[in-house]
Amino acid sequence: MFLKICDYTQTELDYLQVVCNFTDEENTLFLLRSKDIPLEECAERMNISVPTVKRISQRVKKKIEREL
Repeated sequence: MFLKICDYTQTELDYLQVVCNFTDEENTLFLLRSKDIPLEECAERMNISVPTVKRISQRVKKKIEREL
């Protein structure tokens, strides 16, 4: 079972940021999702479409899964 990003501890979040080699967009989304901000609001804040933020989210999840 995959945890939501906001369920990770701060230490785990810091570790993932270092080892996952996120792009700038991925890192921005990762930080927003770590605060449990919905994807729709993330898209608005990042000034991109919801489908685009969903694609970025999938890339973030894949990178996290590889590191865990």
